[in-house]
Amino acid sequence: MNWLFPLSKGSGSAAAGAPLPPLTSLQQQKQRQIESVSSLFDSIAEIQKDVEYRLPFTVNNVTININILLPPQFPQEKPVISVFPPVRHHLMDKQGVYVTSPLISNFTMHSDLGKIIQSILDEFWKNPPVLVSSSTSFPYLYSKPPGMPPYAPQAFPFLPPYPPQEASRPLAPVPVPEPIRPSYAAEKPAAPSYGLIEDLPLPVPTAEAALQVGQNGFTYKMPDVPDTFPELSELSISQLTNMNEQEEVLLEQFVNLPQLKQVITDRDELVTSIEELAKKNLLLEPSLEAKRQTVLDKYEQLTQMKAAFEKKMQRQHELSESCSPSALQARLKVAAHEAEEESDTIAEDFLEGKTEIDDFLSSFMEKRTLCHCRRAKEEKLQQAIAMHSQFHAPL
Repeated sequence: MNWLFPLSKGSGSAAAGAPLPPLTSLQQQKQRQIESVSSLFDSIAEIQKDVEYRLPFTVNNVTININILLPPQFPQEKPVISVFPPVRHHLMDKQGVYVTSPLISNFTMHSDLGKIIQSILDEFWKNPPVLVSSSTSFPYLYSKPPGMPPYAPQAFPFLPPYPPQEASRPLAPVPVPEPIRPSYAAEKPAAPSYGLIEDLPLPVPTAEAALQVGQNGFTYKMPDVPDTFPELSELSISQLTNMNEQEEVLLEQFVNLPQLKQVITDRDELVTSIEELAKKNLLLEPSLEAKRQTVLDKYEQLTQMKAAFEKKMQRQHELSESCSPSALQARLKVAAHEAEEESDTIAEDFLEGKTEIDDFLSSFMEKRTLCHCRRAKEEKLQQAIAMHSQFHAPL
């Protein structure tokens, strides 16, 4: 079944021939806002008509979904914009779920929702967000802003499904001191208190805690606790009464259980293996420190090479600017003017009788020729610059 609905003006039309009820002013404004979003983004998906829409986008090879939730009185009420998975960005809240951009906070009936979403995407592309969680469920499955009508989560052909795993997991009735935030997993209850026998190395395992998994992935199978203890069946009633009344006797009997001895043995073996692993890690410290120093030296070398590169880039930019067509044209114009002034000076000296005719002819013709050559080159360069400006092509 395809849950991806195309967004169009006629998507909500009734059966052929049936009259449509007139839209209120608020509904018309809502439709205009929705059409503003759908006209800008072809990949937007309609989760629930006029209520929720989802827009996927990819940045830095990571696909992030923008969820747009429209309240009942939208656009009089501002929309709720969230992202999944949670990201760290200056437009997001501390949990990385809801967009707190001023464009959303200051949303009014005259705002354009499509342009607001486009500005948020532009900011995400300009400053890519960073993922902060690996949750596999969409946040609105657990935390929907108040006042929103109920809706069912639906799958899409172009997105991986978001199975509500935590919602279907049977939970034991454990008292919780305060409400659990939806963006975090439920906290485990504290270990039960054992009253008089507080010096046990590990608490007595329960059926739910028989298999314990640590943060580093280590799995430990707790020994099975029998329903009955044959050792107690051999004791008389007076011995059992004495054990029940004397804590020391009860504790001694409990410590001698083979299951507890097995746990203590496993604990000692685990501690020994951890100590051996720590010693091996300490032996690797010199090699790690040497590699760290190598990285620091490489980084220092990189910094120096970067500074030298930037200096050469600046020099190359200066040379490029000095050889630009406009700079060459200005220099040719100045050089032609200088050659013309020098030829005029030679002519004045000849008229005043300061130079001979042969010297005048050779020097005057040379300067005039140089002046006309420079003017011709300057005119051709000016024509090339004008043609470049006309066709916007690289010179």
